[in-house]
Amino acid sequence: MDTQYLLRLNIPPGLEEDVVDLLLESVELSGYQSYPIRGHGSVGAMTIAEQVAGRRDRIQFEIVLDPGQLNSTLASLKEAFPVKDVVYWVLPVIQSGRLAE
Repeated sequence: MDTQYLLRLNIPPGLEEDVVDLLLESVELSGYQSYPIRGHGSVGAMTIAEQVAGRRDRIQFEIVLDPGQLNSTLASLKEAFPVKDVVYWVLPVIQSGRLAE
């Protein structure tokens, strides 16, 4: 099996539609997942309401990529969204597939 990576991208909700558009335009990507999450911590400026609540709304994307796809996708994201409030992780994928053929 070829090496694959999981790109986990964590963004403010205001960027969701722009990130979706960028990912949908990529011919390299076969799909991805996105879902709402809560952010805790001090990355980026929190509003007063977020500070009181101790959390803020975020959107997380998960994309499984080959090494070449990872590099080009990250480069596109960095060029389109040079924002400190966008955070990402890259994790190795040990195995992936479908339960039925």
